[in-house]
Amino acid sequence: MIERYTLPEMGELWNDLAKYKTWLQVEIAVCEAQAELGYIPPEAVDEIKAKADFDPDRILEIEAEVRHDVIAFLTNVNEYVGDAGRYIHLGMTSSDMLDTALSLQMVASLQVIQTHVENLIQAIRYRAQEHRDTVMIGRSHGIHAEPITFGFKLAGWLAEMMRHRDRLTQLEDKIAVGKISGAVGTYANVDPRIESLTCQKLGLRPDTASTQVISRDVHAEFMNALALLAASIERFAVEIRNLQRTDVLEVEEFFSKGQKGSSAMPHKRNPIRSERLTGCARIIRGNAMAALENVALWHERDISHSSVERVILPDSCILIHFMLVETTNLVKKLLVYPENMQRNMNVYGGVVFSQRVLLSLVDKGLKREEAYEIVQSLAHQAWNTEGGDFRALVSGSDRVQAHLSPADIDACFDPNHHLRNLDDVYQRLGI
Repeated sequence: MIERYTLPEMGELWNDLAKYKTWLQVEIAVCEAQAELGYIPPEAVDEIKAKADFDPDRILEIEAEVRHDVIAFLTNVNEYVGDAGRYIHLGMTSSDMLDTALSLQMVASLQVIQTHVENLIQAIRYRAQEHRDTVMIGRSHGIHAEPITFGFKLAGWLAEMMRHRDRLTQLEDKIAVGKISGAVGTYANVDPRIESLTCQKLGLRPDTASTQVISRDVHAEFMNALALLAASIERFAVEIRNLQRTDVLEVEEFFSKGQKGSSAMPHKRNPIRSERLTGCARIIRGNAMAALENVALWHERDISHSSVERVILPDSCILIHFMLVETTNLVKKLLVYPENMQRNMNVYGGVVFSQRVLLSLVDKGLKREEAYEIVQSLAHQAWNTEGGDFRALVSGSDRVQAHLSPADIDACFDPNHHLRNLDDVYQRLGI
């Protein structure tokens, strides 16, 4: 169960206490900007900063009466501040504070995600180096194709995660947006310079053209980046699940001492972590769709997005954090069985080397169509036949022997031929 895993690093960014702290951070930054531009007395800001506080229980008590969370928050803060509180939220609308604070939470969450993406990158990089020369069969359509190495498979995962790292770096600038522009974004009651100063203090940039809200394409892009990251984790998890199947068993999730696989069948060792990750990815994909639905608000805004974001943003950030931690541990502890990889690659006498035989016959002067017919016929005799041995059939074929020597045939079944250019991939990845 996910409840076993304590991930306060992300969870604490989205609880009520963190939310109210961020709200207050924005309100104080606006007051500071107002004072610097001469709109409110500097001593009032000093008093606000000295006295401002809140009580989450009291906020909920007020909200139960006024039915407005921001008014409840401001009312409670003013109970601490007193007379100087009249300068708090001056000229602002609720979304000025809410959207700017939400951006701060999203940026902070993204920074945590980036840290754990880097951890996963390093875990994959280490295992890719470790298994650089661990030969296994590559598969297409779920069917044996040609030899690869397990390190090469992991190199593909590494390249994918490095792309995510780049995307998230670019995303940080896009979501680091604030707005202090008033009821419909026209700055009717707040100087645009206040927005610029406030955003500067908070490490954000002013939205180019906000309405009453920051347009939700920003949030949808954030959620779709998380969904894409989750989709890659799911791809890795599905691969592990397939490779752990009993009839394959080339890799296996770490099975800890005392762990049980089934209440009914004591022999079971199930890929539960990978299956869990697959399920989690479905949730984040669904949440990304909800974020896309939030983009089309009525006129300068409505409130239909708010209830959605209260669920999808914290849930998705916490869930992707969990997925990254879980995947990193899974990769680090993954059990790899090279002997099973070797066994599977040579099933039916190495039919996976059929292309090498085909190309060798063509190289000796046969027409491709004739060479293909010879090789396919021999491969299909070996395929799915008990004791089928493609190599023996090739070596015993008069039609093959007429063109290929025993040394030529040996060369066709050498897996190193398929691996000779993989160094180029490793060099691109810096492994």
